[in-house]
Amino acid sequence: MTATQPPVAGVVAGKATPRGRFPHIRRAGDFLFVSGTSSRRADNSFAGVEVDPLGVTRLDIAAQTRAVIENIRDILRSAGADLCDLVQAQAFLVNMNDFGGYNAVWAEYFDYDGPTRTTVAVHQLPHPHLLIEINAVAHAPQPRSS
Repeated sequence: MTATQPPVAGVVAGKATPRGRFPHIRRAGDFLFVSGTSSRRADNSFAGVEVDPLGVTRLDIAAQTRAVIENIRDILRSAGADLCDLVQAQAFLVNMNDFGGYNAVWAEYFDYDGPTRTTVAVHQLPHPHLLIEINAVAHAPQPRSS
């Protein structure tokens, strides 16, 4: 017999509030779907963004990619899963010239036994400081009771 578990869907405490009416994560059976995630912090600042006193902005794809993956990790952990449970990811880059830096950070977290991945270039993301956004799917079987 399967234990009755409440569905996981919602906004994760301590993470940036979504910029629309959608959850960070949603469970469907044994799968967890993570909405598009960026490097935005709970205070609405961004990892991988530096603005000097003259207003010159420096965007760092490695720092943003690392922050996105860590945000996804935190979101998955809120549902009892982790990065090792990911089975698929889709990454959206504003500029394919950032592919090398993004790919290098990805390799710090995943190998050939990690999630499948698709990477595409997009015209823009919801904020001009964003270089990358990733959504993901994890396989995390619900606890079963006998």
